[in-house]
Amino acid sequence: MALAQWMEGGEPPFDLWDVDIRRVQPFQANRTYLYDRSRETLGLLYADHFPYRQMASARGVRRSPIHEHLKARGAVFGETAGWERANWFARADQEREYRYSWGRQNWFENQRDEHLAVREGVGLFDMTSFGKIKLEGRDACAFLQMLCANDVDVETGRIVYTQMLNRRGGIESDLTVSRLSEIAFLLVVPGATLQRDLAWIRRHVGDAFVTVTDMTASEAVLCVMGPRSRELMQKVSPADFSNQKNPFGTFAEIEIGYGIARAHRVSYVGELGWELYVSSDQAAHVFEAIAEAGDGLDLKLCGLHALDSCRIEKAFRHFGHDITDEDHVLETGLGFAVKADKGDFIGRDAVLAKRDAGLSRRLVQFRLRAPEPLLFHNEAILRDGQIVGTITSGNYGHHLGGAVGLGYVPCPGESEAQVLASRYEVEIAGTRVAADASLRPLYDPKAERVRA
Repeated sequence: MALAQWMEGGEPPFDLWDVDIRRVQPFQANRTYLYDRSRETLGLLYADHFPYRQMASARGVRRSPIHEHLKARGAVFGETAGWERANWFARADQEREYRYSWGRQNWFENQRDEHLAVREGVGLFDMTSFGKIKLEGRDACAFLQMLCANDVDVETGRIVYTQMLNRRGGIESDLTVSRLSEIAFLLVVPGATLQRDLAWIRRHVGDAFVTVTDMTASEAVLCVMGPRSRELMQKVSPADFSNQKNPFGTFAEIEIGYGIARAHRVSYVGELGWELYVSSDQAAHVFEAIAEAGDGLDLKLCGLHALDSCRIEKAFRHFGHDITDEDHVLETGLGFAVKADKGDFIGRDAVLAKRDAGLSRRLVQFRLRAPEPLLFHNEAILRDGQIVGTITSGNYGHHLGGAVGLGYVPCPGESEAQVLASRYEVEIAGTRVAADASLRPLYDPKAERVRA
């Protein structure tokens, strides 16, 4: 029934990602890959679905240009959309394997060290797996204005955080749009949703004079993040990284080592930092230059587990968990990225209708008061003793000193003060744990650190 409604209406009636062909990468049609991976997934069907469990078969298909550098430095890899990604870095005396459990796993302290390095010093992440889409042509700007909820008609060199919405106001894509020139834009999306986002864009091209190109493999992305990131950048590049020349939300082409990169001043960890987009053939050299310069600054290599624990402290949303095509953009707390007065765009009518009618639920950030329990997702949220929702995503907030999660709370007609006046708990394996609730990020709520 759901698939029939999808075919008839052009949009799924609810989140159908588990049966969406767009979740599959083109290379996964490889018959050897399918044979090896299918045997493992079938065998694990009734196994304990431990958090962070990594597939063992059909690995190593897609690798970053600095994969071997990271491996030599202790990286323990996970896999997303075929990409080998450093999830955490083992110490020299530590085994490089996961030991799964429902408690603190064997990499918990590694994540803590990486997390605090980003909060207090400087860390480096390899985010080459980002999906990168170049959209260019005479109608590129007008086309993106129709697709995106935010205003992307900005000056060259500006970066815009935005969503692409469906007609219900649900989020089809969560992305940044960088204006490369008058007629060219770079769209950066999660690696796992690249095929979904490409399909959504191409479906709406129509008669627009634009070309859409998947540029993912052409550039590596090295993220330098933390309060000492500017100090590190100034050691490896003669560029001016000051707030005057390179404010938050802008990018610039820079020299770095002997290479060239685009330095995007944005952050998914809530700290001062830069995403460096480097031609794949120069990525290894640029990494080596950064690593050498970082020796005197205690540069820490960081993995995806630390990235996720930092972003959950900052209440940054994760597509597929906290935000989906079922979740209205205003109820996700992302209304700041919607410019309804810019003109027509897909989902605008739903945005205006929700704005007039009021929110029926809100995405709330929770921090457990007890320091020991962990949050993953799907734990029950209790408001004044009654179950009202579930945790959409969770991780441990090493700076905040407890597990942190996001989840929706029904609140039709209620003010923010009324929502926060309640008593909240989260039920974990049958035990209810008291939680503090917030509608603003618990870490750096005014975003002063990213703009430092």
